[in-house]
Amino acid sequence: MQGSERMHNRRMPIRLSISMLSLGMILFLLTSCGPTTGTGSQNGGKGSTTIKVASDLPVSGQDTANGKPAQDGAELAVKEANEKHLIPGYQLEFVPKDDVGAQGVYDPDTGKKNVTELIGDALVTGVVGPFNSSVAQAEMPVANQAPIALISPSNTNTCLTQRGAKVNCTGAQDKVPTLRPTGNVTYFRIATTDDHQGTVLADYLYQKAGYKKVYVIDDTTVYGVGLANIFSDEWKKLGGTIVGSRESKQRSNDYGGTIANVKNTKPDLVFFGGTDSQGGTQLRQQLLNDSGTAELAFAGGDGIQNPSFAQVIGAKAGPTYATIAKVNETVLPSAKSFIERYNKTYGESDYGSYSAAAYDCMNILIQAIKRALDGGAQTAKDSNDAEGGKTFREAVIEAMKKTDYNGVTGHHTFSADGDTSNKVISVWQIANVNGKDTWKFVDQVAAQ
Repeated sequence: MQGSERMHNRRMPIRLSISMLSLGMILFLLTSCGPTTGTGSQNGGKGSTTIKVASDLPVSGQDTANGKPAQDGAELAVKEANEKHLIPGYQLEFVPKDDVGAQGVYDPDTGKKNVTELIGDALVTGVVGPFNSSVAQAEMPVANQAPIALISPSNTNTCLTQRGAKVNCTGAQDKVPTLRPTGNVTYFRIATTDDHQGTVLADYLYQKAGYKKVYVIDDTTVYGVGLANIFSDEWKKLGGTIVGSRESKQRSNDYGGTIANVKNTKPDLVFFGGTDSQGGTQLRQQLLNDSGTAELAFAGGDGIQNPSFAQVIGAKAGPTYATIAKVNETVLPSAKSFIERYNKTYGESDYGSYSAAAYDCMNILIQAIKRALDGGAQTAKDSNDAEGGKTFREAVIEAMKKTDYNGVTGHHTFSADGDTSNKVISVWQIANVNGKDTWKFVDQVAAQ
């Protein structure tokens, strides 16, 4: 009896070990073969199959006419990528943000807050935007340190990416060390910079339109001051005269004193560096409402070139000109299909100056995501996987640097600073077309 019990006790651990081993193998097989929520076959079951792509643009208040058409362009790119299964095994999710603040216009602090929130979601891989250069100045250091890619359809301030006296980016305007604290490029744009936009606009107005004396005003923003500086420098090089002293936006947007100065100095052109929402509309209206200045020509950059400004100002009295820091895609056969798809989805009246550019920006971002995945990068596991999100974002940024893209707005590659190789500026004038006051395309210049 005692011997039998000893034999039984010696055999017991062997049977238990075999049973436990078998159970372990069964569990292993079950967990290996069974479904895993939020993961895909292409990434080895380790990352989320949802990839978020965001935008940060001014889509409400006084800036709706600028930002909403751009947001729509970005959204359309996401919709089409999902419909075409452009990234097999993954679903793109669009996360739009509005950087309009309490005052009803674009706001750098709101933009910075938006980007900070987007960075906090590890599944957000990149951001199309911002629209305005002053918002970019607030967002870029945060995005650079995260890091996360920003790609703007419309930022034009040269000093966001470049340095040196040649482009007026010295002293207080030498911003790159602050905006790019890590030294790595994480910000890209497909709009041509103001050193080209301001120069082309001055050349056109002086040499082709025949204006010689200009009164220059800016809206005090990063974009407005930078554009006015470039325009003024080129105007003087051409032999033109800047009459009176440079003036800036009036806080109340009442330009009565400025109008009086304009009349006293007798220019043939008023140049405004700034946006419609930051005083551009009010200034042009007040010039038109005064008999002494109503016939003066008026010009600005892409900050005033939107349908709302054209409708409010109209084609009456003196001519109004503006540039856009990109090709005019509406005359390109390659853009016809995109414009038709956009108009069908959002309406022809909502098509904006940067709808196509934002569409291209989002497609560039999506292609960078695809290249990162094809190169072996893995998405974050979920929105809380900060380390996984950081690693994947870094892979996307590196893929963005290698962009070689043919899109609606032309061919784009990026310089070492993140600027586009596509340096075409289009020139526009408000005209009455088919009974409607709108911007009419008049010229296109490839900047040197």
